Amino acid sequence: MKRESSESLTQVRVVSPEVAGENQVWVRDLSGCGDQREVASRRLYDVLLRAARSEVARRAARLRLAGPELDDIAHQAAADALLTICGKVGTFRGDCKFTTWAYKFVIFDVAAKINRHFWQRAAVAFDDEDWERLPARLGIEPESHAESRDLMNAVHRAVDEKLTAKQRVVFVALVLNGMPTDVLADQLGATHNAIYKMMFDARRKLRTALVEAGYLAEQQIA
Repeated sequence: MKRESSESLTQVRVVSPEVAGENQVWVRDLSGCGDQREVASRRLYDVLLRAARSEVARRAARLRLAGPELDDIAHQAAADALLTICGKVGTFRGDCKFTTWAYKFVIFDVAAKINRHFWQRAAVAFDDEDWERLPARLGIEPESHAESRDLMNAVHRAVDEKLTAKQRVVFVALVLNGMPTDVLADQLGATHNAIYKMMFDARRKLRTALVEAGYLAEQQIA
C-alpha cells in the first residue's frame, strides 16, 4: 500500500520554479482584496477574453455568428469564467500554469453560451460538411461517393422535414457535434430524461423516414 502511494505521488506534475512563482502571484493577488485583487482581476480578464475570442471564432461558423454578437459571447464567457475562477482560486493545486488552469473555465463557458445560443436559434442551418458527416455518425456507410451524396441529401431532408426544432438541435448537438448528454442537459436547463426522450424520438423519426425512402433496412439505426 505504501509503495502504491509513493508511486502515485511521483506522478504529480512538477512545474518549473519560474512557473511556480507566477502561480503564487496569481493566487495571492486574486485571493487578496482592494486594489491588489482588482488589478489581478483585470489582468486575468484580458487573458480570458483573448482565449474566449479564439474559442468563439473556432466554434462560431456553424451558428453563422459574426461581429458584435460574436464578441458579446466572448465578453460574457470571460466575465463568467473570471467570477468562477476567483471563487475557486483556493482549489488551484499548482501542477500547471495558472493561466492553463484558468483556460479550462473560459472554454467551458464559451461552450455553454454557444450551446445556449444554438438552442435559441433552433432553425440554424448547417453546411455541407456537417451533413456529409451525419450518415457516418448514424452508422451508415455508403459504398460509393454518389450513394453517399444521395444519402446525405436524404438525411438532410429528413432532419428538416421530420424533426421538431428542438429535436433537430438536440440531434445535431449530440450526434454531429459529439456533445456529452449531461453537458447539453445542463446548458439547456433540461433533465437528462428530457434530452434522452428527444434524442430517441428524433432517431425514430429519421429511421422511419429513411426506411420508407428505401435508404435503410428495418434493422439499421437503433
